[in-house]
Amino acid sequence: MTDHLLRLHGDVLAAMRRGPRNFAKLAFALADDEEPADTDQGDFRDRVTAAGAGDELTALWHRTLTGWDLAEQADWSTAPPRTDERRADAYDRLGFDTALRKVLDHAVPVFKEPGPTIISTTPTWWYSRDTAAVRSFYWSAYEQLLRRKGWSDAAVAGLDEASHAVVERLADPTRPDAYGARGLVVGYVQSGKTANFTGVTAKAIDAGYRLVIVLGGTLNLLRGQTQRRLDMELIGQENILRGADPADTDSLVGVDYLDDEDWPGKFVSHGGRPSTLGSFDIERLTTRDNDYQSLETGIRALEFDKQVRTQPLNAPDNLHRAAARVMVVKKNKSVLSKLIKDLKKIGGPLLSEIPTLIIDDESDQASVNTTNPDKWEEGKATRTAINGQISQLLGLLPRAQYVGYTATPFANVFVDPGDGDDIFPRDFLISLPRPTGYMGVQDFHDLDRTDEASVGSAERAHVRSMDDGTHRDRLPEALDAFVLAGALKLYRAANGVDDSPFRHHTMLVHESVGVKQHALLAKRIRVLWDEAAYTSQEGHDRLAALLAADFQRFADDGMPTPATYADLKPHVSRARQLINSGGTPVLVVNGDTERDYDQPDLDFDRTPNVWKILVGGTKLSRGFTVEGLTVTYYRRRTQQADTLMQMGRWFGFRPGYRDLVRLYIGRAEPAGRTRTVDLYEAFEAICRDEETFRAQLTRYATLVDGKPQVTPSQIPPLVSQHLSWLKPSARNKMFNAELVEIRSPGEWVEPTAYPTAPADLRHNAEVWRPVLDLLGADPITLRRDASAGGDSFEAQVGTLDHEELLKVLCDLRWSVPSQFSPHLESLLSTGEGGEGIDDWLVVLPRQTSSRRVEASVLGSAPLSLAHRSRRRGDLFGAIGEPKHREAALRIARASDAAIRSGDETLESLAGDRRGVVVLYPVVEEKPPAVSPAGAIAPEHLVMAFGLVAPGSSNAPKRNLVRFRTIDSTRGDFAIIERGADGS
Repeated sequence: MTDHLLRLHGDVLAAMRRGPRNFAKLAFALADDEEPADTDQGDFRDRVTAAGAGDELTALWHRTLTGWDLAEQADWSTAPPRTDERRADAYDRLGFDTALRKVLDHAVPVFKEPGPTIISTTPTWWYSRDTAAVRSFYWSAYEQLLRRKGWSDAAVAGLDEASHAVVERLADPTRPDAYGARGLVVGYVQSGKTANFTGVTAKAIDAGYRLVIVLGGTLNLLRGQTQRRLDMELIGQENILRGADPADTDSLVGVDYLDDEDWPGKFVSHGGRPSTLGSFDIERLTTRDNDYQSLETGIRALEFDKQVRTQPLNAPDNLHRAAARVMVVKKNKSVLSKLIKDLKKIGGPLLSEIPTLIIDDESDQASVNTTNPDKWEEGKATRTAINGQISQLLGLLPRAQYVGYTATPFANVFVDPGDGDDIFPRDFLISLPRPTGYMGVQDFHDLDRTDEASVGSAERAHVRSMDDGTHRDRLPEALDAFVLAGALKLYRAANGVDDSPFRHHTMLVHESVGVKQHALLAKRIRVLWDEAAYTSQEGHDRLAALLAADFQRFADDGMPTPATYADLKPHVSRARQLINSGGTPVLVVNGDTERDYDQPDLDFDRTPNVWKILVGGTKLSRGFTVEGLTVTYYRRRTQQADTLMQMGRWFGFRPGYRDLVRLYIGRAEPAGRTRTVDLYEAFEAICRDEETFRAQLTRYATLVDGKPQVTPSQIPPLVSQHLSWLKPSARNKMFNAELVEIRSPGEWVEPTAYPTAPADLRHNAEVWRPVLDLLGADPITLRRDASAGGDSFEAQVGTLDHEELLKVLCDLRWSVPSQFSPHLESLLSTGEGGEGIDDWLVVLPRQTSSRRVEASVLGSAPLSLAHRSRRRGDLFGAIGEPKHREAALRIARASDAAIRSGDETLESLAGDRRGVVVLYPVVEEKPPAVSPAGAIAPEHLVMAFGLVAPGSSNAPKRNLVRFRTIDSTRGDFAIIERGADGS
């Protein structure tokens, strides 16, 4: 290393194992006589100020400062992680002056992005930042590669933290006794899970794991994608070449990737064989094109040399000198049988010494056992094939750590926790944060909107209903949108936008799982393509109209967009040529055999440009990343939420073309002879399921007295179900569990499972009727913030004793009683731990629409009626409005930020032991059935509400949730019925 300043700082920071120390003093102490330490902060400050991209010294300090920022356990600071105060403590201990602090803060901003949510049995601290830094060969190379690929410092820091969180919950590979942890990592659909487990693999092998088995999908296509990714970004050129001379053609026979356009430039290079650089090599037991093969006499490849033969392999003296083995295998019965057979040949004693990491990509597919264990005892069934083979692997390798990766975790958390041989994540569940730049369900659904305004609407920007009222086929329009979006990508590439995100441009058409239907659909698309006549004046006129009516209206202001169609016309012709290359615009992707997927035009890694319309079904909905996906035409129905979410391939990263993404989706798809389903609302429902699940995980991740509030075995009750016909997962992947109580002080709780029977609606109106008499006749004005322009609303208010409210809530009827019962249980138990609620402020907002309707019910004073729709079977969508929720949270003093709003009227209503109930007399018909006398029959009224319990309703350090679970050994599998509020 010729950079003296870099060498000095590297030595000093390496000595700071236990946190920051005075830099100048430590640098002087480490300096030798011939080379006095350069401790002048001015040189360091000037270097960082002038540093460009890729400066190693800045990168070193970025890793160090970010590590200190993120450390959950920091003996040297009482400040919480991810804060300016934590960074200031580090600077104080380093002895840095104000000028240097300012420069470093600019180069390395304090990392404040949300981190992963971790649910685990007990914290483990064997893998600290200090120990990770000692051996960081492969992680450092991977980190540098990501920066060269254009990853921002924040993105790299986020991946560093998330992968660290996984590795530190594995067992220490050097521990004397063998232990195999079981965990689950939950990401988002097409959100970069592969990057995370590549980082985990890098850190794990640096730490001492010497056998890595990646279960990479069920097809060679998917397995090959994963193999190439690991080879390119982790294993590297030198480990692939294994000593072969790149200049000697004869020595390169059989070497992977020589025909790959990214070889060798985009493959990580370690600067030499790692074993000659003080580290260790990685031996690949699978290649790009070859899955695991029986080793026969080559079984030696799975044996490990020991430096000290009298000690086990996992002893530090042996472990850190041994090469690592990595294989990427299909979840295929034949392949896994070969691996298991070879491992058995090695024998138990050595296998018990090998620290092993098993990564299961898409772990809810094929891996989960789907036979009822009750039948095992009867001798009628055994485990499913893949699940049984994974269990065998875990049994053969006592030090094997199993980490499943999925975006749809419900099947995994429903695995029987009492089955010691299965893959239930007994030790940890980690929910990854939503990545920066990711386009997910929130970008297609207006989850909290109750009005129909178009400004800022995600639905209006990206979603095109298949049923627009005209009953016309919108597939031709979707094809036009695909051509137009391709032309706009080319226009942007020609006008200064980096064209690398536009390498591929695809459209997905998904109507059915049937192979015959796919063939007919592809034929239909080819006919429509020919009839579109994109080179004719008629075709150009149609595209010009679509540009003006759609794409120009929702264009990203930061992206070049043509002012007229004439400016775009040359790019339209080029886009049509690219899509029609090879004589057809369509590729069919389906089938059950590997040859069905052996299509060069579908290989996004090896093909320079894939501009095609892809027709397929299930095989395109799992694991396979559809690169450049911009337009989707979706009409396929399924009854499992996790399956449906995996079909949302329009989720992902869309750099440079987010505004061009369009989803054509069925809003009235046949479901039997008499029923239809709204697929857009189905995706919205599972979006709410997913977000509720993640929010609950975040809530209960906080330790109470150093102990977890929940363990992974208590996760199933956090799974919600917003749509009655759309179950979280298949029935044979779920067991029975019940959420008894969920405490939600300071949070908005909004039930939506109101009854439909006239008698029940009348009953609920009668229950609420005495409360209506408590409301003041004259409305008051509430404003959710102090600004003159802040949202305000008029409302009638009154107060109700806590015991009186409980009587009302206990007497209500529901379509799904279990939706609200856990919250009611928490209110009933208030006071048991010394906490309590004095009273409740009842708020009945007046609707602000110019067409608002008022009516009395059962002789009450006129009420302002709200119109809402049951959007998911018997369940309503959003009922409460944001301004009402915000006011309620402030009155209940739900957080420090909510204590003072600046609105004197609102503040006068607030109390430390006061909750808030917001009433919504809801009508479902337009116009409502109001009599000439201004009354509405209670059978036509839904008395809906939302509430916020005050912080006083929960005693300090009291657990927020109580469970009752039924293990599969004591009862049959059953679906967990849950509602829209996350219970």
